[in-house]
Amino acid sequence: MSTTTTSAQSHYLPVRDDWLARRRETILEPELPIVDPHHHLWERPDWVYMLDDLLADINSGHNIVATVFVQCRAMHRASGPEEMKPVGETEFVNGVAAMSASGGYGPTKICAGIVGHADLRLGARVRPVLEAHLRVGGDRFRGIRHITAWDADPVLLNPAYAPPPRVMYDATFREGFAQLAPLGLSFDAWLYHPQIADLTALARAFPDTAICLDHVGGPLGFGSYAGKRAEVFPVWAAAIKELATCPNVVVKLGGLAMRINGFDFHEQADPPSSEALAAAWKPYVETCIEAFGPNRCMFESNFPVDKGSYGYAPFWNACKILARGASADEKAALFSGTATRFYRLDL
Repeated sequence: MSTTTTSAQSHYLPVRDDWLARRRETILEPELPIVDPHHHLWERPDWVYMLDDLLADINSGHNIVATVFVQCRAMHRASGPEEMKPVGETEFVNGVAAMSASGGYGPTKICAGIVGHADLRLGARVRPVLEAHLRVGGDRFRGIRHITAWDADPVLLNPAYAPPPRVMYDATFREGFAQLAPLGLSFDAWLYHPQIADLTALARAFPDTAICLDHVGGPLGFGSYAGKRAEVFPVWAAAIKELATCPNVVVKLGGLAMRINGFDFHEQADPPSSEALAAAWKPYVETCIEAFGPNRCMFESNFPVDKGSYGYAPFWNACKILARGASADEKAALFSGTATRFYRLDL
């Protein structure tokens, strides 16, 4: 079941199924094909989100044709070399993808692409780890995510990850990063908005490596950034526009419902409507699309992390509201084309 007893001090917001059930909406443009390029699967002591939970969400009315799994520390191996333990996650997810490919779980191609984790701070020694991911992931493994999200405010740090500051400038990290392109692998970047310039420098240093910026670059609105949205936005927007000058970078539109973003959707008596979500996200989504263009942008759910703030169906309705002014070709790019191309999905 998709529930959690996460405390108020957790990095993630708790999922309350009874609260989410208060919001029911008519599905907008139900035939529009969607590739959800960012979701997780996990089984934790206080939070389970496995295949059945994902299926319940993607079968809520929208036409989800495929999904991409992104690393989340699920099913790491219990033994063996430390650097090889994350390979267990790819092995697990490829099994879920194989279940989906049987056709017994519906037409959606679940985990058609897989993004795993490898510690790039290993330098050139990360190569065998990447090769192991490719072996167990079969033809679905597409790249890695090495989370670099850091801020001087300790309240903003996820206790599950402890990256040092400015790690993307580290010579050994870059030596590891250099192993990706020769293997045809991409890099998913999760960081906070003050670090976007670090990613721009990395992208310029490695123009042949495909990079995806997750969650519109993590604009912060919590901790020392609380109540400073008007100050943060222009700083974030300027960094986004500069990053967009790197042709090897694309951006995911979503992931704005975490505690760190500072929105109060989860504090309302009822879940937010798709109209309310679209209004809150409009400045961020429009800035990204204007900077990168539809062919380098993709809407993403970030479920179940964002499920603490709204349901899956209202989320995609909000995305469709935000795309109302787009042409048919632009919509196709935003909802499926960019993700299909970036993650090289066989649909």
